[in-house]
Amino acid sequence: MKGFISTLKNIWQIEDLRNRILSTIGFIMIYRVGSYIVLPGIDPNSLSALEKQGQEGILGLLNIFTGGAFSSASIFALGIMPYISASIAIQLMTLAIPYFQKLQKEGESGRRQINQITRYLTVAITMAQAFGYIVNLKFIAQDAIVISSALFTVSTVVVLTAGTIFVMWLGEKITDKGIGNGISIIIMIGIIAQLPFALVSEFQSRVGEEGGGAIALLIELLVLVFIVVAVIALVQATRRIPVQYAKRIVGNKQYGGVRQYLPLKINAAGVMPIIFAQAIMFIPATVAQFFPAQLSDASGFLGALSDYTSPWYNIIYFTLVIMFTYFYTAIIVNPMQWADDLKKNSGFIPGVNPGKKTAEFIDAVMSRITLPGAIFLGLIAIMPAFARLGGVNSQFAVFFGGTSLLILVSVVLDTLQQVESHLLMRHYDGLMKSGRIKGRQAAGAAY
Repeated sequence: MKGFISTLKNIWQIEDLRNRILSTIGFIMIYRVGSYIVLPGIDPNSLSALEKQGQEGILGLLNIFTGGAFSSASIFALGIMPYISASIAIQLMTLAIPYFQKLQKEGESGRRQINQITRYLTVAITMAQAFGYIVNLKFIAQDAIVISSALFTVSTVVVLTAGTIFVMWLGEKITDKGIGNGISIIIMIGIIAQLPFALVSEFQSRVGEEGGGAIALLIELLVLVFIVVAVIALVQATRRIPVQYAKRIVGNKQYGGVRQYLPLKINAAGVMPIIFAQAIMFIPATVAQFFPAQLSDASGFLGALSDYTSPWYNIIYFTLVIMFTYFYTAIIVNPMQWADDLKKNSGFIPGVNPGKKTAEFIDAVMSRITLPGAIFLGLIAIMPAFARLGGVNSQFAVFFGGTSLLILVSVVLDTLQQVESHLLMRHYDGLMKSGRIKGRQAAGAAY
């Protein structure tokens, strides 16, 4: 405890780090205040049906990511998810379209153009989702709309689009002036904001009749702790390949001749495969918003794919996670480049010839360790469905795995790792005396 207080004092003494933390808190407070501002023309006392819809199914997951703004018809009801969808689309385009490949190779100027195109695509996606949100709102909570239909449609599309753009701007400001990745922190704050309500709801359901009592709740919390530990192990697990560097004599000094390790992440893709898969699984729910009657029919195709506890949803979701794990690992891990870098720095893997053989060896190792990582990631992704089938409340079940838990763990580790970097640069002790914290950057996850 004494060491923890000393670490907090060290953090507060670093002016740059202190200002960044305070700026991050300020931007987060602005985001949370905006989440409670209701759309113009909406009676907030007549949204009980929308709130119920935001507690179950895949729309409940969307409500988690927006911090409850979806079910409260807030100006931030769509949150940052349209920007995430646009970013994923642009990343896929950089693999298939030569124009985007050219921009990616142009350095900083190309990155700025890609970011600008991503923003334009975010506006288009937000407007499309805003129309779907309006159709769903009129079907679910028609009584809550107190102005004319045409005026409500136009104003809501404008406000929801402006709200998403503003949240995107907040995320960029947190990245520039705060601590951590802004977009990731906004998603994490939305998830954390729902955790107390989910925990209270689960407690109430357990202490009620035939709820299982405090013992059942304690068992659930122990299982949740075990899952969190397993996710942390997945995020930080590595396969170390020994690398030997040749000796070089420069003047009277000797360089090289040491053995180091090339750390290969078991989950090199991080949280991105689940985000990719989740974005695709959100498509049926988005389409179903235009056909609310189909959404309420659990036996229909759209109804089944909009229920995260249905067998078809979980089978497709699990398969997509495994596919995207291999896909995204292939994007971010380039064995040939690693082999060339080792060769340029007079490094080699013992028993493996430099060059092409080294690249083939790294690729073979990555292929072997990615399979168990992908399967474990897929199991974590569908864990909320098993928790729900085990009797856990729908609001609390989403914290037993899936995107919510992985984002929480990855973003917290990344933020702590950045704080630790600031401390170590100024010759203070880090946050952990037992070893360095491996954050999202080390885990290979990015947004």
